[in-house]
Amino acid sequence: MTDTAIVDLYWKRSESAISETKNKYNNYLTKIAFNILANPEDSEESVNDTYLKAWNSMPEHRPSELSTYLGRITRQVSIDGYRKRNAKKRQASQYAVSLSELEECVPAGSNPVQETESELLHDLINVYLYSVSSNARTVFLCRYYFMDSINDIAKKHDLSVPNVKTILHRTRLGLKEYLESEGFSV
Repeated sequence: MTDTAIVDLYWKRSESAISETKNKYNNYLTKIAFNILANPEDSEESVNDTYLKAWNSMPEHRPSELSTYLGRITRQVSIDGYRKRNAKKRQASQYAVSLSELEECVPAGSNPVQETESELLHDLINVYLYSVSSNARTVFLCRYYFMDSINDIAKKHDLSVPNVKTILHRTRLGLKEYLESEGFSV
């Protein structure tokens, strides 16, 4: 079924919208959730929450790219779940590992000043990513947006693990330099 047809089902409030979404996107959404949560049960719960949030938000929104829309919801739900879970205990996941890698080039912490600057930071990161090669941009997004492991990225893009690490390292260094040149201290 096409994305447009699935979105139409949501707009018609047809319960088959969720089953069609699950048929088409369950594996994709589960992978995003698992990369963040590193727990099958929590990942399944996040994906189910995604379906509910999509159901509740569709009458107001008509996403042009359903996979991106659902992926973003899953990512947000999973990160929220990760934060709640790790307020009590510490568990390794691709989310934690990828965030620690980014600490060297993106300002850390959360305070009111940084909250107001976060939109500017978001825009600057996008500008930087569009200035690098499409290969570097794709590898960077796979790692830091989709939280894919380095091994998965290497397999997916037919690259060696050391090559992926080099691309990520150089892209992070370039991002750090770019952000510093734009007035962000890291």
